[in-house]
Amino acid sequence: MAAIRKIAFAGIGNMGWPMAANLVKAGFDVTVCDVVPGRADAFAAEVGGRAAASPAEAAAGADGVVTIVPTSKQVAEAVEAMSASLAKGMLVIDMTSGQPGRTREIAAGLAERGVAMIDCPVSGGVPRAKTGQLAIMAGGEEADLDRAEPVLKAMGTSIHRCGPIGAGQAMKALNNLVSAGGYLIGIEALLIGQRFGLDPAKMVDVLNASTGMNNSTQKKFKEYVLSRRFDAGFGLDLMVKDLSIALEVGRETTTPTPFAALCREMWASAAALLGPGADHTAVAKLSEQMSGTVLGGNKAP
Repeated sequence: MAAIRKIAFAGIGNMGWPMAANLVKAGFDVTVCDVVPGRADAFAAEVGGRAAASPAEAAAGADGVVTIVPTSKQVAEAVEAMSASLAKGMLVIDMTSGQPGRTREIAAGLAERGVAMIDCPVSGGVPRAKTGQLAIMAGGEEADLDRAEPVLKAMGTSIHRCGPIGAGQAMKALNNLVSAGGYLIGIEALLIGQRFGLDPAKMVDVLNASTGMNNSTQKKFKEYVLSRRFDAGFGLDLMVKDLSIALEVGRETTTPTPFAALCREMWASAAALLGPGADHTAVAKLSEQMSGTVLGGNKAP
């Protein structure tokens, strides 16, 4: 198969914009499209590449397609919208944190037309999307992953081949399950400590020098919770979606998941409490409300 040089990029949101920008920077011929009116034109004006008015226009003549949208439903819609432009030999690289089962269905439909698909969700958030240092979890045929590797290396520094199509998305959901659980237990520990009389900022320092260290203690608690910023750039609703996918994989594999189920319900409760548009770091407000304590603020007895 020919190397991928011309790329249609669908979905230039918080993550997609810097990822597409890194492809432009790496010298790929990138055409972007997005459901938000004017966003593709803004990208082309600020970053480079070309803007397309529709997914079909973006995919016309492309070697490969990159999709990164909120859900697998939207991936299916984007692929359907590109249908007339998807030619035999093209490769669809889905970087959405999607549902493995649905992705396999989409891939099977594309395969009938001679179009290959791999799933390559990412971890690292907006900061690492900007620097091109994302961790990428990939699923698909080895030959297709080989072909995609130069594209992936322009966006990430750590590429992990997890298995057949859907394996990357399963791994991403399970990664976020571990991350979400660590975040919640860390917040509870900070609340206990603050109510005891400990300084939560000092607690974070101690955790980071001890066995309680995790990604949240390292990169989230001071930056987004104690600062009261709650603006990490990843939506609370998207975390609930990923946790739901992790539990779906658990059900499909008949794996008992009592702690994972509780974790998902707490995040879903926070989403209901805080409403649409909340950042995932704001889940701390659920635990704060239950305890009547604001981290870094009042020191309730």
